[in-house]
Amino acid sequence: MAGFAQDESTNVFGEPLEPCSNEPMTGFFRDGCCNTCTEDLGSHTVCVEVSEDFLQYSRFAGNDLSTPHADAGFPGLKPGDRWCLCAGRWLQAHEKGMAPRVFLRNTHLKALDIVPLALLKAHAVTLN
Repeated sequence: MAGFAQDESTNVFGEPLEPCSNEPMTGFFRDGCCNTCTEDLGSHTVCVEVSEDFLQYSRFAGNDLSTPHADAGFPGLKPGDRWCLCAGRWLQAHEKGMAPRVFLRNTHLKALDIVPLALLKAHAVTLN
């Protein structure tokens, strides 16, 4: 987003943040990474692989991520897509047993302000 000062691109291991997805294009900045800044009130910092269960949960929770919104440039997500998810939404999904799998090297360090690393690791695709 133009004019917003982006936080340092660092993952949960303190290493350079790796891209999450360019297809579909994700991230608060729509740069393919789970970068964040002060203005990112939702903390779109957790790189996930969405599942059908999670998409249904998210729709039920009031955030329909599967329906395309062409006016906003949003193609809609399908199972298997990677997406920079709001850390709080991920934690809510975890509490309901619906948390999607996480890519740790692609998850921003700021996610740890909301979600403990141990929980992210428990849902990690790989631990390294």
